Parts: sequence; structure tokens; C-alpha cells
Amino acid sequence: MGYGLLAAAIAAEVAGTTAMKYSEGFTRLWPSLATLAGYLLAFTLLAQTLKTMQVGTAYAIWAGVGTAAVAVIGILFLGESTSLAKIAGIALVIVGVVLLNLGGAH
Repeated sequence: MGYGLLAAAIAAEVAGTTAMKYSEGFTRLWPSLATLAGYLLAFTLLAQTLKTMQVGTAYAIWAGVGTAAVAVIGILFLGESTSLAKIAGIALVIVGVVLLNLGGAH
């Protein structure tokens, strides 16, 4: 259950961050409201996740996977530049999350 809630928290955070890009500095109403809703849901779900997971592990996974996902969305859908360093950084984040889980995330 903890990992399901964490995955939902990550999805909400990624949706909120993506909406923030479209809010144009919070000058557009609907993307701004979507940002607020995404982050409210993300933190609510993260708080529920912390009932069953260690805070350090849960937060590291939430932040790491969210960061990697937003970077990939930026590259694939928002026309952001890519480089070997950026791809390596995303890969290192993923490796770090895997190592956290292998090291006793339960």
C-alpha cells in the first residue's frame, strides 16, 4: 500500500509541476489551480505514505523519481535541450532510487 500511495504522490507532484510550466508565473487561472491541486494532493498522499515507510527513503524516492520524470517530460514534450550530462544525471537518480530500495526501504 505504501508504494502505491507513493506512486500516486509522485504522479500528482509531476502533474502539478507540469501545470506550473503552463501557468506562466501563475498568471493563467486553470494551470495555476491545477498546480495548487497537484501539490495539495501530492503532499497529502506523501503524508499518508509516511505512515508505513521511513521518511528518508520515501522522500528520497518521491523527490528523485519526480525530478527524473519532470526532466524527461521537459525533454520529450516541452522542447527542453538534452545532453549526455542530463541523461547521465537522470540515470543516476534512477540508480539511487533502486539502491535505496535494495538497502531496506521497507
